[in-house]
This record gives sequence, C-alpha cells and structure tokens, in this order.
Amino acid sequence: MIDGRPMDDALRVELQKAAREAGVFGPLSPVAYGGLGLDTRALAYVLEAAGASLIGPIAVNASAPDDGNIHLLAHLANAEQAQRYLAPLARGEVRSSLAVSEPSPGAGSDLAMLRTIAEKVAGGWKINGVKHFVTGADGAAFSICMAATTGGSTIFLVDQDNPGLTVGRRMPTLDHSAPGGHCEVAFNDCVVPDDAVLGEVGKGFEQVQVRLAPSRMMFSMSWLGVAVRAHAMSAARIVNRKAFGIPVADHGMAQAHVADNEIDIAAARALIHSTAAVIDEHGALSGAARHASSITKTFVSEAVWRVLDRAVQLYGGLGVCEDELVARFLVEARGFRIYEGPSEVLRWSIARRVLRAYR
Repeated sequence: MIDGRPMDDALRVELQKAAREAGVFGPLSPVAYGGLGLDTRALAYVLEAAGASLIGPIAVNASAPDDGNIHLLAHLANAEQAQRYLAPLARGEVRSSLAVSEPSPGAGSDLAMLRTIAEKVAGGWKINGVKHFVTGADGAAFSICMAATTGGSTIFLVDQDNPGLTVGRRMPTLDHSAPGGHCEVAFNDCVVPDDAVLGEVGKGFEQVQVRLAPSRMMFSMSWLGVAVRAHAMSAARIVNRKAFGIPVADHGMAQAHVADNEIDIAAARALIHSTAAVIDEHGALSGAARHASSITKTFVSEAVWRVLDRAVQLYGGLGVCEDELVARFLVEARGFRIYEGPSEVLRWSIARRVLRAYR
C-alpha cells in the first residue's frame, strides 16, 4: 500500500505518466524506445534520487525485474524480439517477470541446480517446471524463463497468456512495493515456438550474466537513496526532540549513530560510482565489472541496513511503528541482502576471484 493505495498497475501508469511529463522517465531504456539511454555513471545519480521513495524506481521505469530485463533484452534480443518485447517494456507499456528461482531442491543462487526442463519438440520447445519468487508475475505481459536443455541452460521468452503458464499465489514476503508481487509460477507442458529462444540454446547461464552486474548496481543505487532519506529524517527528528532536558541530538550516543550513518552512506556512494565507471569502461560481462559489482552490492546492502536500523533506533518507539516511513523502509530493505545474490554467496565469489591469483 502507498498512502492507502495498492501498488498496482493503475498507480504505476499514473506515476510513469508524471515521470514522462517531468522528463525523467526511462533512464536506462534505449533512446530508440523513448528512454534516456544513460550510462551507468549517470544512472548512479538518477537512481539515488529516485530511490528516496520506495515507488521512485517504479515511476521512472527502473525497478526490478524490468531494469535487468531491459538490459538483457537490449543485449540478446534479435530484431523481431526487440520489437515485440523490448520496445513496449522500455516504454513502460507493459511489465515483465523473471522466472529463474525454484523451490528446493531447485535452483536458487546456484543455477546449476535448475530442475525446470525444456525439451525440443516439432517447431519449438516444451517447458515443464515450477518457479517461485517470480517478481511481477501477476499482471506481467511476459516472463523470461530459464530452463535446463541438452548441453546447458537456455533462456525463453514466454507470453503470459500461454495456456501452459500458470501464475499461482503471491508469496507473502516482507516487501510490498513491487507491482505484481513475488509469485509462484508453474510451467505445465508449456509449448513455445523456436523464436522464443532468447540468445543461444545451451548458453543461458553465460548469457544471463549480462544482467547481473547492472541489476545489482540498480538495486544498490536505489536503496542508497532510501538510506539517505532515512538518515535525513532521523537527523531532523533528534534535533527537534528533547530527552533528559536537552535535544536528543546533543547526546553523544545519538551523535555516534549520525556519524556512522554518514560514514556508511559516503562509502556506499563511493563504491557505487567507482563500480559504475568500471562497468562503463570494461562492459557488464567483464571480470572487473562482475568483481566490483559483487563487492558493491554486498557492502551497500549491509550499509543500507545499518543506516536504516540506526534511523529506527533514533526515532525511538515510533521507529517500529509503520506510521513512520523509517519502519517501512527497514522492513522493505531486508530482502536487498538476498535478492540478486545473497551476501554470503557474493563473498564466496569475491574470495574465489582473489585467491585464484595465488593458487
């Protein structure tokens, strides 16, 4: 709910109309499709500003999973696929979903554990499997599905009205800002044509990597904006509230929270901007970009959590009441440390890259 209104497509369309009128719509969408086509360094400024509101990234059409899907389609779609899927998505006319994660013992962070299978049939493919945490599936126009095929995984474009695709319940997650929720999705003898293959057959694992670094950075930029706003709100509150005869802001322990928030925000912003430069200069698939984005996403997700936690603490009792935005921010932000790679998995991959040079 946003000010009593559900975050649905009607509200999304209204917000995006306002963003167009303000000239800030589509910062990551290609210019050919009505977007601003900004590079990663410019996006860092725009998405931090948009992230001051939980609905800001949605308003400018740069929220998950559409942000990563726009990037993926821009790199892999052929001309026909780009016209059919990328163009309306980049213009904000439709939403998409990403069907990768599966219930245990299927794929989560380890895509080698894919249990969704796509078999070759006459004129196309037949997909069978179950997915969950499919963000935006309820009301999406299409899903980008990853399935195991002979010789490796393959990415498929599946129209949401395909009779073999069933959107189940919205999973009751902590975060509620995504239009379409996080859903369970089943593929039951879901037949798609040959031209539904995105990229190359058997190359899905390698090809999906192109969305990882940019998507991790989009999350980091937007959530930094949330942290910056919460920091400002809590600082303003303690200046104007007294306890034990003096403003709360004059108590040393409150000042320590303010200082630590300032440090975390400055460090997070510096990492974001330096990694954005790496992506722009070396490409999203480069080893340098993957390494830097893993470091950035790990640090920023945990720094944002620390800032929000301190903001709640500075608010006192009201900090745990959802009448105050800082409480809502904290709850919504918890998934950031898991989505697009849990901190533990990213630390593992960071360490592997570092140690490779010494083995």
